[in-house]
Amino acid sequence: MKLLYIYNLYQQAGGENQWVQSEPDLFRARGHEVVVYRRDNNEIRDFSLGKRAALLWESGWSRQSYNEVRALIRRERPEVAHVYNTLALVTPSVYYACHDEGVPVVQTIYNYRLLCPAANFLRNGLPCEDCVEHSLWRSVRHGCYRDSHLQSAVLAWTLYSHRLRGTWKRIIRTYIVPTEFMRGKLIEGGLPGEKIVVKPNYHEPDPGIRATSDGSALYVGRLSPEKGVRTLLRAWQKLEKLENPIRLRIVGDGPLQEEVKLFIAGHPECQIEFLGRRSHDDVIDSLKSAAMLILPSEWYEAFPHVILEAFACGVPIVASRIGTLPDVIHDGISGVLFAAGDAIDLAAKVRWLTTHPDAAEGIARRGRIAYQSEYTADRNYERLMDIYRGARAAGAREIAADPLPVSG
Repeated sequence: MKLLYIYNLYQQAGGENQWVQSEPDLFRARGHEVVVYRRDNNEIRDFSLGKRAALLWESGWSRQSYNEVRALIRRERPEVAHVYNTLALVTPSVYYACHDEGVPVVQTIYNYRLLCPAANFLRNGLPCEDCVEHSLWRSVRHGCYRDSHLQSAVLAWTLYSHRLRGTWKRIIRTYIVPTEFMRGKLIEGGLPGEKIVVKPNYHEPDPGIRATSDGSALYVGRLSPEKGVRTLLRAWQKLEKLENPIRLRIVGDGPLQEEVKLFIAGHPECQIEFLGRRSHDDVIDSLKSAAMLILPSEWYEAFPHVILEAFACGVPIVASRIGTLPDVIHDGISGVLFAAGDAIDLAAKVRWLTTHPDAAEGIARRGRIAYQSEYTADRNYERLMDIYRGARAAGAREIAADPLPVSG
């Protein structure tokens, strides 16, 4: 099968930048013809002031991207187009370039951008669904996108105009989301459920199951309020009075970094070690020595990759019961869940896991089994192939029956 991958890299590298490049590599390695159309938001740094101003109003439609993708399709003739992030240079215009050339579109969604201009259902550190429950214009009132009322207005208008145009319902053949929770939110926001397929992420290479544990707990992630970092610190205050306190290692950086350092300095009895940002190899090494991974998020995570790394290494997870996390981490089976934001409950679950070694070992073993059966590169390849075949068959019928839209 010949495949076209389309994506827009963010200026700040993150999980999405990694994923949009991994699946083309996955299919290329398995003998498929792969064509890539990529734009990078770092291009914006070289834009003139006038071009930057124009970009604000062209976020919904890039004539350049439309023309380049259409020409690429005519030259390469791919069977399916797989689109990832389109903000800010690719834009939804590429969907129409594909449609106008008769190529069905598969869209992977890693965040809530289609329903929330901020993309995260988060405001003031707490979950917010105003744009679903009321309208996109709530984001303008709050200045949700980059704390800017103007930029929020532009993005809200882009989303709203494509709703009116039918882009999200008509032009995209299949949506891919990592969890059932995200699928449910997209359906609440008006997307057609029959077009949304759940396909989780994967992890490669297999790091192998750990041999021993040093008894410590590990946090890996951004140090920010929505990640539950303050709840984590409060929980460790509850645990400091144990006869054998549990050591906590914190890996990551972010806006709460100095606050975390000050807390550690002021509470040496809590036995918390701040490691800062670490390489991926260092994270795997830290996981393999940990007794548990703590995931205390207080917002709607998409699918934290560290879950798969912990499963693969056979490390039990203690996670908050919110958003997508219960979809992936099954309480008492492949992890232990606690009430989001509840430091007392988190401390209790950590203590329970440390005092029930047989249960902890069973959870670790089942997490490893889940990784091997659901989250390997081979399993991801099988799932994607099924999605591509279905999109190719159904998309061809839909495009033939649907009059070409007015593009541009």
